[in-house]
Order: sequence, then structure tokens, then C-alpha cells
Amino acid sequence: MNPLIFLVFSIFLLARCTENKKETQRPNILFCIMDDASPHMSAYGYDWVNTPAFDKLAANGILFTNAYTPNAKCAPSRASLITGRNSWQLEEGANHVNNFPAKFRTFPEVLRENGYKTGKTGKGWGPGDPGKINGEKRLLIGESYNTIKTKPWANKMSNEDYASNFNEFLKDTTDKPWFFWYGAREPHRRYEYGSGVRKGRKITEIDSVPSFWPDNEVIRNDMLDYALEIEYADSHLEKMIEELEKQGVLDNTIIVFTSDHGMPFPRVKAQEYKYSNHVPLAIMWGKGIKNPGRTVKDMISFIDFAPTILELAGIDYQKSGMKSSPGKSLTDIFNSEKSGQVNPERDMIVIGKERHDYSRPNNQGYPIRGIMSEDYLYLYNYDISLWPAGNPEIGYLDIDGSPTKTEILNLFREGKEDKYWKCSMGKRTTNEEFFNIKNDVECMNNLAFDANLQGLKSDMKDRMEKILKDQKDPRMFGNGNVFNTYGYSEEKGWNYYEHFMAGEFTMEDTNWVNPTDKEEQKLD
Repeated sequence: MNPLIFLVFSIFLLARCTENKKETQRPNILFCIMDDASPHMSAYGYDWVNTPAFDKLAANGILFTNAYTPNAKCAPSRASLITGRNSWQLEEGANHVNNFPAKFRTFPEVLRENGYKTGKTGKGWGPGDPGKINGEKRLLIGESYNTIKTKPWANKMSNEDYASNFNEFLKDTTDKPWFFWYGAREPHRRYEYGSGVRKGRKITEIDSVPSFWPDNEVIRNDMLDYALEIEYADSHLEKMIEELEKQGVLDNTIIVFTSDHGMPFPRVKAQEYKYSNHVPLAIMWGKGIKNPGRTVKDMISFIDFAPTILELAGIDYQKSGMKSSPGKSLTDIFNSEKSGQVNPERDMIVIGKERHDYSRPNNQGYPIRGIMSEDYLYLYNYDISLWPAGNPEIGYLDIDGSPTKTEILNLFREGKEDKYWKCSMGKRTTNEEFFNIKNDVECMNNLAFDANLQGLKSDMKDRMEKILKDQKDPRMFGNGNVFNTYGYSEEKGWNYYEHFMAGEFTMEDTNWVNPTDKEEQKLD
């Protein structure tokens, strides 16, 4: 062989080998997200929930104590996660049951375009319509792997065999790095009532019940049923970890475990209190996290995930085609050896909501914006004439039907106790709410008018509004009503209230609430 040709051929082979080595070194990503779970994991000190897989991530990675979604409802929360933008930056993507805006790319789409195999099992983004590309359904996350079924631990749980479907995905990855989304449908409602007790748990294991619910056998059973659903989701992650160990790829796989927002109980899901937006978060990556076993208290937002994942995949965010993100990559925390507060600049996050379910006249949402530090939460309710949980005469649609919701409504209707109803269903009495969440995690004592805290409250409000203006939030420029003009992905959603009141719909048309949830007469 001609020496020159041999040299060129050798350089070509070396380049290809280097390229292939670099490809195999890019990390795999297993992103696990539950549906409606607060940070009730045993790693956080809860004895009435057992989550060995989550705890393993925490023990061999990082446990985050201050992780939050910007918006405590499924579709807008997940939209923020996959786009790296707060919900008020996503046009109709800010709402629930929406049409996903075509202009916003998602980080899994970018991963796929850059050599990653992407897939999912269970729930992805939604509920809503992702739209189409070239006549085909848009894959915001990846190809679905949902064909294998199993018998779950209790009725109402999904029969999707998440772990087995993940194994099927792994068979299709060949030599590519991969991203897999494990979207557990648990602990979303509904539950098999009493399933927690039937599995051997005792209601006395629950050390406390939030003061905004009654403390009785019904509520505690509801909480144990919720805990069982979390444990079921965790059990599938445990199997996934075992499979990754078996295949020898665990160390080069980033595993994230979180939830889209807080638990599906009154005053939590679909509101903007600490319990509403606070989510569990543990991340393990054998090859990439220094000093594993740390607990970090930096304020983390869902908008941080997209910049983090693209950076770790070696993709320049600025050249990715995604819209700009106010999120911050978490790699500074991964590369640090510190516990506690790692980055002093991660001291605040912003939250908010617009329209969730079709709960009010004229397609109105319930607009809120807020800012939260580790110690304080400031909220501004823009229209306190509205019902924050949805209008009573159509069933408080922003609160999922549940034994806990029914207990609160029964106590209220029977004239026995109205404080729980006021906390969860009643109208707000002030636009401003201000809580010391270090001492009042349940957000029960509004300090908005405490003379000693006016300076701090004003500082937080000013900082919030500056951030929102920088992010071009329409509500900061007098155009907040635009969120009420966006359509629903379901035809019946538009003017649902008016159609319901005209008798065109019944409570059976809103199957996430109970028929008894609606008030027979309008309330003041």
C-alpha cells in the first residue's frame, strides 16, 4: 500500500475511533417524574412512606431540599421542565389542557437531533395536544414504550409495566447514548380507598396531618393510599436501577427522580403555596457528581433542568434552537463538594399560575405570581373576586375528587366546621400573602400586614416584578387577560362553565371530581 494512502487511512480510523469513544462517553439520562407527589420520601425523614430507590439516589448522589416547579399543575409544570422557561413565558403553554405552542422546542427534541435515542413510558407532557410536525404527532419527549402491562399493587394504579417497558427501550439503544423519561402515573388520583391499610400500614404511622385538613381516620387512610402509590412508583425505579447495574452502564447514567408538583389534595395541587410547588428531587450520577451523599439546600426550579441536561450532553444551548432560558445549569453543584448552600446566587425562585381546569365563567383562570426564598414566600393574587379552587356550583374543579375533599365539604355543608373549607375552597380576602415558611410551612399565618416585615415584603415584591418584567410576563404590562383567550385542547373546555350552567354538561363530564362535589346553590 502506498505509504501516503496508509497514513491518510490511519488518521481516518483514528478519528472515527475517537468519535465513537466520545459518543459512548456522553452520559445516558434516566429522567423519572411522578404525577402529583410532594417530598414524602423516606430520605426526607417520613416514616410512613418507604422509598428505597429514591433513597439510593440520595445516598449516592445529591438530595435537594428546595426544589420547586414554577406552576403546580401537570401541563404547565411539565412544559416549563422540557422548555426551560417559566409558564408565563410559554404563551398558551402556561395553561392546563392546552395546545402546545409550536414555537417552543423541548430539550428531548434537541437531544434526539444530536444523536440521542429518546423514549418514554407512562405519562409524558400533558394533558393537551402536542401538535404535529409534517403531519405526524409531535414527539415532545420521545417514542412511547407502553405495550407491556402488569398487575399493579392496587386498583386505580396504572397497569403499565414501567420497568419492563424501560428494558424494551434499552434493547433499541444500540451504541447511542440515550434519554428515557419514566413518567409514573402515580400518585395521581384516583386511589383504591383503604389500600394502604390493606397492604399492612397503620394510620397511626402518620406523625401529623396538615392543619388545613381534619385529622381523622378518613384523611389518614387517604394519605396512606397516596403513600402506597408513591411506593409503587419507587419500586419500578428500583428495577430500572438493577437493570442498569446488570448492563454495566449505571455509572455513566444520570438518574433524576422528581414530581411535577405537590400532592393531589385540597390546598396543595393547583395552588401556589409551599406544599403546592415543593417537589422531591434526588440526582445520582456515578461518573459526574463529586462527593456523593450530599444534601443541598439551594433554590432549584424546573427551568434549570433543560440547561443542565443539554450542557451534560455536550450541546451548546445557544445553538440548540430552543428559546432562551432563565434557568441555571446544575453542573456547578455537581462539580462542588459542598453541602448546604452551594451557590449563594441560588437564593430565590419565582412561581405563578394562570388558568388550570375549566373552572370559572368566561374561561377565566386564577392569576397568581410569587417569589420564594428558603425562609419566606410572597404571593400576589391578581383578582380575589374569583374562586381560587374554581366555582362551587360546578364542583371546585381545580381540586381533584377525593375522600379528603368530601370530608371538608361535608363538615362545611353540615355547619360543623368551615375553617377547612375556607382554607381550601374559600375566596382569598387579600391580594397579598406573605409567609414565614421556615416556621409556617403550611402557610397559615399571613404576615402581609405585619408592620415589622413591610421592608422585606416590599423588597421581595420588587425583585419578583423586576424578574417578571425581564422575562416579558404579559401580566406585568397590563396584558394578563391574554391567558384567558387561549383555547383548550378539548373542545368542551371552551365556555364550559356556561354550557354546564345551561344543562348541556353534567358532573360526569368532569370525571376528576365526584358528583357530590358541586354546591346545589351559588355561594357568595
